[in-house]
Amino acid sequence: MTKLFYLVLAIFLSFIGVIGDFFINLAGEGKKFIEFKWFIIGFLIYASTAIGWFFVMKNIKLATTGIFYAVSTVIFLAILGTFYFKEPINIYEIIGIIGAIVSIILLGKFA
Repeated sequence: MTKLFYLVLAIFLSFIGVIGDFFINLAGEGKKFIEFKWFIIGFLIYASTAIGWFFVMKNIKLATTGIFYAVSTVIFLAILGTFYFKEPINIYEIIGIIGAIVSIILLGKFA
């Protein structure tokens, strides 16, 4: 398989991880200290990505994998927080997200 396939797989696995984050976040939003149902679902989603990450890391340099993981996770979490959880995002946070993405890209380019 090509390198592009594994890079796309890394982005997809990041997206699946953000779905796990979604359920972990739900686990802490109830009246109870923790909603175990949502926590277990989030945990199982995280665990399900381990096999995919194994194949990505086996075929792509770890630094490259980390960069794709970090950039896609930042973007997916910002979208999830803004549109699903209705968390307001201000200009400083937008600048921070852009800065994080640029710094990760630069790190990848020169690392």
